[in-house]
Amino acid sequence: MKVAIYGQSFENEKNNEAFVLLVEHLSAHKAEIFVEEQFLKLQKPKYHNDWSLGIFSSLDNSYDLLISIGGDGTILRAVTYVRDLNIKIVGINTGRLGFLATIQTNEIADALNDVFDGSYTISERSLLSVEVDSENEELKQTNFALNEITISRKNTTSMITVKTHLDDEYLTSYWADGLILATPTGSTGYSLSCGGPVISPDAGSFVLTPIAPHNLNARPLVIPDKTSVKLNVSGRENQFLLSLDSRIITLSNTETVKIKKAPFHIKMVELHNESFIDTLRKKMLWGEDRRN
Repeated sequence: MKVAIYGQSFENEKNNEAFVLLVEHLSAHKAEIFVEEQFLKLQKPKYHNDWSLGIFSSLDNSYDLLISIGGDGTILRAVTYVRDLNIKIVGINTGRLGFLATIQTNEIADALNDVFDGSYTISERSLLSVEVDSENEELKQTNFALNEITISRKNTTSMITVKTHLDDEYLTSYWADGLILATPTGSTGYSLSCGGPVISPDAGSFVLTPIAPHNLNARPLVIPDKTSVKLNVSGRENQFLLSLDSRIITLSNTETVKIKKAPFHIKMVELHNESFIDTLRKKMLWGEDRRN
């Protein structure tokens, strides 16, 4: 099995510990191990003589698995390497909540045994893709997001107006700090903190969630994931921010933003001892009542 290891480019003792354990167990399984170039430079492992580590700066379809070390944000970054290559992703959680990265450091050995035994299922996650009128180099390189695409204000404390069309039919103009279009995966992120609903990963839906709307009757709206969304921004400033997960681009108010479902999925490894419902209950304390 050919395995890629990816982590964020900053020092973290938890990352180092997880990295050492991961490479030891992957080596025991005779895996071909390749580590993202910048991440490898930051590690301080006790290398073994029998460790043979390759380096990657991009991926191709010869890889079977990408293992992310970090939190959910690290997985979102890892997706920009995986793209449409159908490489399976599994996350080791050295961050905080770990809604996508569900494997703890002390569970690495058992988790890898399950992966190499094929004792897992694949959760296919929908993505969003975006295009604008003008040629934009950043969007040309990476125009998709796993969690959400967000419109927000720039260099102003004043709200913006986001004129919104669904399948070319006018919906409304949101007066707000911004507007989020989230996938089911992203429904437990930024959208949730702005009052959006939790959506099961296998639901064929997206959700539009306004950020601090001044139209007090504006509420999050769940739409079919086949819907095309068109957004136009106006406000006191001539520019606004477009974010794709954690990547931010500045655009002119003259741009029309068109968003639709991406033509590929991301394959998340889901071990048999975990599920979306189980994660809701454990990580988000779903339905917990301190009276019980």
